Amino acid sequence: MTETETKKSLSFEDFRAEVLNDYKIAITSRECSLLGRREVLTGKAKFGIFGDGKEVPQLAMAKAFKNGDFRSGYYRDQTFMMAIGQLTIQQFFAGLYGHSDLEHDPMSAGRQMGGHFATHSLDENGNWKNLTQQKNSSADISPTAGQMPRLLGLAQASKVYRNITGVQNKTNFSINGNEVAWGTIGNASTSEGLFFETINAAGVLQVPMVMSVWDDDYGISVHARYQTTKENISEILKGFQRDENAKGYEIITVKGWDYPELVSAYERASEIARNEHVPVLIHVYQLTQPQGHSTSGSHERYKNADRLSWEAEYDCVAQMRKWMLENNMATAEDLDAIDEQAKKDVLEGKKAAWSAYVNPIKEEQKELIALLNNVALQSDNKVFIEKYTADLSSIKEPIRKDLLITARKVLRMVVKENGKNALSQWVTAYTEKIQPKFSSHLYSQSDKNVYSVKEVKPQYDENAEDADGRMVIRNNFDAIFSKYPETLIFGEDCGNIGDVNQGLEGMQDKYGDFRVCDAGIREATILGQGIGMAMRGLRPIAEIQYLDYLLYAIQIMSDDLATLQYRTAGRQKAPLIIRTRGHRLEGIWHSGSPMGMIINAIRGIHVLVPRNMTKAAGFYNTLLETDEPALVIECLNGYRLKEKMPTNLGEFKTPIGVVETIKEGSDITLVSYGSTLRVVEQAAKELLEAGIDAEIIDIQSLLPFDINHDIVKSVAKTNRLLVIDEDVPGGASAFILQNILDEQNAYKHLDSKPETLTAKAHRPSYGTDGDYFSKPSAEDIYEKVYSIMSEAKPNEYPELY
Repeated sequence: MTETETKKSLSFEDFRAEVLNDYKIAITSRECSLLGRREVLTGKAKFGIFGDGKEVPQLAMAKAFKNGDFRSGYYRDQTFMMAIGQLTIQQFFAGLYGHSDLEHDPMSAGRQMGGHFATHSLDENGNWKNLTQQKNSSADISPTAGQMPRLLGLAQASKVYRNITGVQNKTNFSINGNEVAWGTIGNASTSEGLFFETINAAGVLQVPMVMSVWDDDYGISVHARYQTTKENISEILKGFQRDENAKGYEIITVKGWDYPELVSAYERASEIARNEHVPVLIHVYQLTQPQGHSTSGSHERYKNADRLSWEAEYDCVAQMRKWMLENNMATAEDLDAIDEQAKKDVLEGKKAAWSAYVNPIKEEQKELIALLNNVALQSDNKVFIEKYTADLSSIKEPIRKDLLITARKVLRMVVKENGKNALSQWVTAYTEKIQPKFSSHLYSQSDKNVYSVKEVKPQYDENAEDADGRMVIRNNFDAIFSKYPETLIFGEDCGNIGDVNQGLEGMQDKYGDFRVCDAGIREATILGQGIGMAMRGLRPIAEIQYLDYLLYAIQIMSDDLATLQYRTAGRQKAPLIIRTRGHRLEGIWHSGSPMGMIINAIRGIHVLVPRNMTKAAGFYNTLLETDEPALVIECLNGYRLKEKMPTNLGEFKTPIGVVETIKEGSDITLVSYGSTLRVVEQAAKELLEAGIDAEIIDIQSLLPFDINHDIVKSVAKTNRLLVIDEDVPGGASAFILQNILDEQNAYKHLDSKPETLTAKAHRPSYGTDGDYFSKPSAEDIYEKVYSIMSEAKPNEYPELY
């Protein structure tokens, strides 16, 4: 018997009980929104953004949502989360207060503001749970439409699990690809390019995705007439409607206050997406936003009297109540009783959440006050310390900031007194205890992090012949795809021609177009495909054709992928590998090296910069044994350069965070990475002719950076340092120098000023001359090193100019 038939066979009393329970969830959610707003306005919470006005369609969506399904949503889906049993009243308020304990705020341990929801895909050790036995929500982000690219990947994973041989046994992630990815978005956010890019991609890929648009006619205060052509998203997307001649979407429109029609619409959408793997768009219109956009303002400022009157009448909860009364589902007394009980439950849940949040801090407050009183007794600054203590004692609802500010200010007063040690120890211990609540899990803390994989060197036959670098990377991918059936690669020109540099030549023919596939020119959703599939247990490699094109996807990388483990306190992960190529091609749009921009935008993702294809292949092999995301930037001018072909393809591993000294020297340490190293090596040969012996260090990875602090060991030997980079001035070179000087304390060993040599501030001009005059050349490096040596030894190295 199908689920639809089961529902049809429900008795009236069973159906009535289900409807009453739905109403209870809706009214409970509404009360949470109303009381939550008051908590913000009284100062207990910093900011509030709530789901009031969207309760009833979310109930309908929850009914169609099955175990194994994933949500990728909009920050107003609290009713849905309550309906699938993943959000309690107390958890709702714990999130609003920013409770930094995952047991109290399982959505993010206080790292995201309220309204941002997630379930736990991982256990406390970072191991996958069985995702098919639970209802799943990918962790929300605030950037509008930022949830869309990931949604595409979550849906595509079902397509992969249904069609690729070798992954069907991964039953903790999928059961024959029957899972649906459910997206939600506000009507105004459909104006974002990410929405349209994702809608188009999902239609092309034909993935099981149900996309709900909550349409209340406004985007904050801006009416739909300024947002959407024809003020109607389903109207302008009609061309996506599938028919007998062409694949596309099923498009459904339904009023947001019509409970029975909403239930029917979502049941139909679920069946289409789940069984046929066809994307569905549900335009839920005539919705309201009873309290306006957020606690930062009131909607009475921008809605006229007629609109406010209409919203009061067509509020979805009010309309549901009206429908229940008209259809004898309940009496007014029954519903009033539910309303009253919901208010009590919400108030009690709010009080419990606040007590759980503030009471531990009050205990810490008492502990510090006792310590300060003892310190004051033996201090010359007793009067001033007592004033600080009294001020701290007067705070009835302290936060941890209050405690540390007081303790650190008092510490200044007793720095030369006997009380210093006890207070200093308290501050240190307290910070060590509390800081991880706010800073843990930027990177994986499991036993599968990048540091868990040991180096395995490439092996070679005695008579190994030289081969093009592209052949090394291609043959290694062949070994990877054979070894790991869950790996797949996709991007512009990846499939049919085997990528623009033939690093995937023949792979599509061998492994099929589900595992080695072309993608449209849409970098953000290529990243999104990878994020979503990685969140569902696959090991995708998302290819961005050139490093410059990464800028199209940098927002998704920064706001979503890089923060995923952090914003879930280690309870979700997406070990996506991003493959691209860059450096030294002659052209303004294909030869940029915006590394400073990248590394400072994507903390949380490892950034690997191999100097050749063997090193790059080793990075891929390493990453596939870890659970962390990474960006691998292959040298664009290295595919035709000759390298030896390793015999242990797929097995050798380049260590991450470890530098390599590629030339020993005694006079100066030269630090660089990627294609620029070949220019550095040429300059070093010429410097030897002048009697200058340079040591050359290949960084290999920018994030993480030199975890063994090997560069400072080199500087201790040479006493001079030059960082060479083809990024703009102050870009990656500043990051590198800061690490060497501040983190490794190399300044202690310097006899000359540490310097950087970078590209010019502009984009590289076209052609060979453009490259020469835009980026560091061998002559630039030679002369910069020579000038450093000239300053130190002017008689031995007279000035060139």
